[in-house]
Amino acid sequence: MSYITKPSARHPRLPSNAVGLTVRDYEGSMSTLCAGCGHDSVTAALVQAFFELDIEPHRVAKLSGIGCSSKTPAYFVSEAHGFNSVHGRMPAIAAGANAANRDLLYVGISGDGDSLSIGLGQFCHAIRRNVNMLYVLENNGVYGLTKGQFSASADIGTTSKRGEVNEQEPIDPVNLALSLGATFVARSFSGDKAQLVPILKAGLAHNGFAFVDVISPCVTFNDHKGSTKSYAHTRDNMHEVIETDFVPLRAEIKTDYADGSVQAITMHDGSVVKLRKVTEQYDPNDRSGVVDYLSETRSRGEIATGLLFLEAAGADMHGFQGTVDQPLVDIPYETLCPGSAALDQLQAEWR
Repeated sequence: MSYITKPSARHPRLPSNAVGLTVRDYEGSMSTLCAGCGHDSVTAALVQAFFELDIEPHRVAKLSGIGCSSKTPAYFVSEAHGFNSVHGRMPAIAAGANAANRDLLYVGISGDGDSLSIGLGQFCHAIRRNVNMLYVLENNGVYGLTKGQFSASADIGTTSKRGEVNEQEPIDPVNLALSLGATFVARSFSGDKAQLVPILKAGLAHNGFAFVDVISPCVTFNDHKGSTKSYAHTRDNMHEVIETDFVPLRAEIKTDYADGSVQAITMHDGSVVKLRKVTEQYDPNDRSGVVDYLSETRSRGEIATGLLFLEAAGADMHGFQGTVDQPLVDIPYETLCPGSAALDQLQAEWR
């Protein structure tokens, strides 16, 4: 992972956002990923999303596991908090940190190997708990750090760089998230910044577990003919279900869309996600309908992208657990640990 900082020189006329920061202030260290890696495009989209949302860097906590994808947090919002966990264990770290300090904005970056193999159980339970975080899965279908073996998201029939054919059924993280009750589910392509940025902004504003699966090609091991996670294959087979825009609460909401073509969904913080329907039958609030639609598009060899499902209501982890509104890190030690006398009194109630 690189800790080499980028040059501090910047254009004096770079625009600033509402907190007085430029887009450069949301960047991080120099990337050590392969030139052309889709993960760096995801980083650029995250930088833009944070800048446009006027987020203060000290309010952000970035978390990751192990893999090429898990290097990404080093490359954006350098002034944020960060924790690089062991392989597949990032969701548990995120849940624990969120339990202690609910005031931070949590962003988890993972990969298909990190989340769908060794970390599959952790990923599932973070969804079930509805941990309030943006969870970005950079999906390239291979283990890039260990030279290109198939990951659990590799499609049947896809070929490796060495010519091997994958014969195992893949785990689709989008269908998995939907089946486990995720309240925000989206899929995008690292090469489509116009679509990815508003999806990330909406996910950051969502109260609860916001899952974004990003097809992010590995240019070294999985960008060849025969790969279903390559740049060429994804561009040729992308099927945008919903064109998404995100309108923050502080901005005036305007639209030039024709009457009846926009579905506006109000988020918990009052912000609005605008959805322009591409197909008349598609309803992003119908969980079972979304699952059926994804199955239909998959059978045609298409990759459905966009904000696929959104449930604006519901409790997050703190709501389920009935925690106090004040972050635990701000509660005095004497209150959190009142002493043995208080413990004896509590135990006496159960005798």
